[in-house]
Amino acid sequence: MPPSRQDSPAVAPVGAAADPVPQPLLERPDVRPAGLRQVVRDLGLPYVSNGMIGLIFSASGPIAVTLAVGAAGGLTEGQLASWVFGILFSGGAATLVMSVLYRQPLGFAWSIPGTVLLGPSLQHLSFPEVVGAFFTSGALVLALGATGVVRRIMAVVPMPIVMAMVAAVFLKFGTDIVTSTQTNAVVAAPMVAAFLVLTAVPTLGRFLPPVLGTLAVGCLAVAASGQFSIQKGGPVLATPVFTPPEFTWAAQLELVVPLALTVLFVQNGQGIAVLRAAGHNPPVNVFAIVSGAFSLLNAGCGAVSACVTGPTNALMTSSGTRQRQYAAAVVYGILAMVCALLAPTLTRLMLATPKEFILALGGIAMLRALQQAFVTAFATTFTLGSLVTFVVTISGMSLFNIHPAFWGLVIGCTVSRLLERADQGPNAPR
Repeated sequence: MPPSRQDSPAVAPVGAAADPVPQPLLERPDVRPAGLRQVVRDLGLPYVSNGMIGLIFSASGPIAVTLAVGAAGGLTEGQLASWVFGILFSGGAATLVMSVLYRQPLGFAWSIPGTVLLGPSLQHLSFPEVVGAFFTSGALVLALGATGVVRRIMAVVPMPIVMAMVAAVFLKFGTDIVTSTQTNAVVAAPMVAAFLVLTAVPTLGRFLPPVLGTLAVGCLAVAASGQFSIQKGGPVLATPVFTPPEFTWAAQLELVVPLALTVLFVQNGQGIAVLRAAGHNPPVNVFAIVSGAFSLLNAGCGAVSACVTGPTNALMTSSGTRQRQYAAAVVYGILAMVCALLAPTLTRLMLATPKEFILALGGIAMLRALQQAFVTAFATTFTLGSLVTFVVTISGMSLFNIHPAFWGLVIGCTVSRLLERADQGPNAPR
């Protein structure tokens, strides 16, 4: 069985195994895969709620970012719909297969930092050139995962430093609650109030999970305030579009390495850290291989790389017992694949709600994960390295078109190695 929360060391390396026995290249499940009857038995309101919230989170703000980047880059409506189909379908399929196989909530989505870094590239590169970089980056991630090098690299990074990076990335979700309440109090304030009441009164919270109650109150507030405005017309079902790739040196040199590093060490690193903090034992090398394989599938739809996702995994592990949390991932995976088929309709629905509704919902759902990230990062050892990682990541520094979270890890680990020698080594205090 995976280690319990008590067994999960607070400062264990991200890729470390639960025991000193060497792991095979491909980490094997510790339990038998969950069958249909087992999944049905493990389903419950908290897990359905967490899976739904994870899907709403993934299919709202991140989709809006994708649409904004693609539209600014001159993509057609068909290319955008194909992109949305690809990222939702691959994320849902990977999540469903992996979560049932390992009986853990192993949530996949797509690289938002990777999407953002495409913005400038689409201004001077053609879309077929960018798609060529998608294919090469996916192949590189797959190859690195197959060699086992990813787990070895991540095993040397202390958990507090990784969680400091996670805290910096997640911090905006917390501040979004305040911003949303200030700018649209009619929608956000009732959501905050509902969350506080359902959390403060355990009896009510058992009947209606706080985040699900927040969602319901938010929907009522949006409807009552007349802020739901949907555009009529347009296709209902998604039609994937294959864009023939062009492999040019300009696009390969500009995009391949940043995309691969973002997937392996920023996105997957977040997801692994969040899952370990929740008491799970995620398969690091298998994550890399699956991310690479589904990135190639995404590329066929003209979509950015697939990856493990920190926020979604945080939402799916936010409540319930550890052994049943995989059920939330099953709900998320099924809903994501359904929404992929309805990508154009889903996009219109999400864009019809005020942004404050999405920001407040995502921020409230992420509060526990943000709290855990800060506690793990600064409670015991490696505190200076964690602080440097947090500061560098939140600064937004970007070198060579690589996300600041990567540089936060690199610089934080370097500072810790130089100045926190007492915390290094197997006999260091924990």
